[in-house]
Amino acid sequence: MEVHFTPEQEAQIAQIALNAGTDAERFVKDTVLRLLEGDAGFRAAPPGSVVAEMRALRARVRPDPEGWTTRDYVNYGRR
Repeated sequence: MEVHFTPEQEAQIAQIALNAGTDAERFVKDTVLRLLEGDAGFRAAPPGSVVAEMRALRARVRPDPEGWTTRDYVNYGRR
């Protein structure tokens, strides 16, 4: 089976795979297999949904150098 992506999509996939510490082919294969297995942790999000926007944001943003999570930033100063 062959799947074709636009050059922009391939670049996005390659970046996400790099951030995940794997190559693009392995990343795509693992993602599809999780979908087929019905992994509860993986669900396709409709475009424009908050989940889809958060996933896109996480793909673009580098991890915090101090190790803070999004929750840490939201809760900062609330304690």
